[in-house]
Amino acid sequence: MENNTDQNEIEEPQGHVQRLCGFALEREDIKWLVEGLPKDGAIDPNTAEYELQLLKIVSIGWGISYFLQEDPLKDEILEPYWRAVQEFAENLSQTTSLLIGKDIEYFEMIKARLDTYVQAMTALTGDADPTQAVGPAFARCCGCEDDPFAALAGAKLFANTMAHTRSYLAKAVSEDARTGDGGVQ
Repeated sequence: MENNTDQNEIEEPQGHVQRLCGFALEREDIKWLVEGLPKDGAIDPNTAEYELQLLKIVSIGWGISYFLQEDPLKDEILEPYWRAVQEFAENLSQTTSLLIGKDIEYFEMIKARLDTYVQAMTALTGDADPTQAVGPAFARCCGCEDDPFAALAGAKLFANTMAHTRSYLAKAVSEDARTGDGGVQ
């Protein structure tokens, strides 16, 4: 019979990845933000919903890397997270391509958005809050660079996703017998 501790060590990083991916694909917060946008605003609700989903996926991946910078658990969660996202994106791309008859590379869109948001945050100076960069970058991705409601929706989703990710990872690290309480910034 296997030792439960050994089994938990094998399963736990996978469990973290599954839960983080589940949160990345959960849409209630996205729907709530889209419903709160002005009906006569510049931003198309479908575009906002699509871009918010990309932002949420990217934010969780970035958050894993940021919050677990020095923690050994980072490598056990980050790479499998992105593999799971890639698998989801490939399945979505194949399904969408069959429906519309055009090739869609959803994972390439995710990677492009990650680059967009990282570049926006890199341009910040000092201890500036990353939401100051992410909100306007989100509005640009939606084609509404000057729309404050679009920028606010992106900033809100980013801030909430980062808070949730940080909280979740803090619990994961404290439960991880190999690292104790360290790791999460």
